[in-house]
Amino acid sequence: MREIQFRDAIKEAMSEEMRRDESIFLMGEEVAEYNGAYKASQGMLDEFGPKRVIDTPIAELGFAGIGVGAAINGCRPIIEFMTFNFSLVAIDQIINSAAKIMAMSAGQYTCPIVFRGPTGNAGQLGAQHSQNFENWFANTPGLKVIVPSNPYDAKGLLKSAIRDNDPVIFMESEQMYGDKGQVPESEYLVPIGQAKIVEEGSDVTIVTFGKMLPRVVLPAVEALKKEGIKPEVIDLRTVRPIDYATVVNSVKKTNRCIVVEEAWPLAAISSEITYHLQRNAFDYLDAPVIRVNSMDIPVHYAPTLIEATLPNVERTIKAVKEVMYKK
Repeated sequence: MREIQFRDAIKEAMSEEMRRDESIFLMGEEVAEYNGAYKASQGMLDEFGPKRVIDTPIAELGFAGIGVGAAINGCRPIIEFMTFNFSLVAIDQIINSAAKIMAMSAGQYTCPIVFRGPTGNAGQLGAQHSQNFENWFANTPGLKVIVPSNPYDAKGLLKSAIRDNDPVIFMESEQMYGDKGQVPESEYLVPIGQAKIVEEGSDVTIVTFGKMLPRVVLPAVEALKKEGIKPEVIDLRTVRPIDYATVVNSVKKTNRCIVVEEAWPLAAISSEITYHLQRNAFDYLDAPVIRVNSMDIPVHYAPTLIEATLPNVERTIKAVKEVMYKK
């Protein structure tokens, strides 16, 4: 084990897979000459050359379409969006082409492609650059959607995503690229679709994913433990497919649940988790499930409004105490 940054875990995953398989290439804005907008592809142009690490114009619809066509014809592209806010320009290629081609061709074609880049709020970037679309993509049959919370999972899940024969949406966080974590030097994979119990507990289940885990949930858990409350924390890691069994089994033990998610509340991943629990663990619940989401408004530029809009430690602690009927 050694401690590396999140961005280096991403780079290692891509580089290792590109050494293993010559059909893999990386394409996106500033991935080559600039070494990546967040330096997640630093040095890759020097190693793999301009035919496999390809800078593109600011034209997401175009280079996403090139990637889909290449995947259908035997390559395994990695398409980087500078931010998933810009993926909306390319969403037709993702949803109407990549996600549908296997079904529409009756299995004659697969589309092994990874669309990756940062998601969510990253500071004072304004309403058009601070959005979470994990639930949008997770709503689409044919796609897999991954949102890692740490460097270890990021590397292992990205390697699994690159090897997968289905299109995968791989969503990172700008605020996490500098985060450090323990990552093995040896080869490893993290399976897609398996949640992780980050911390075992007995009083309440907290379900989350992505940067909400290190930025919000874990600090809240430390504060709660000082008050004698023992939460069980589940990192979904993958939001399509969702590991419902791990969540249900945890709630059967703790009898209470909150879900912490950065996205807006309507039709969110937290909505799906809440429905699934009332459908499959209703008799075990001692309190209604509470969701901690962003407020149902665009994220504004002012730091005070950002703080008021996004999930935070205080709201998470309050939600835990509410399901436990504590003041």
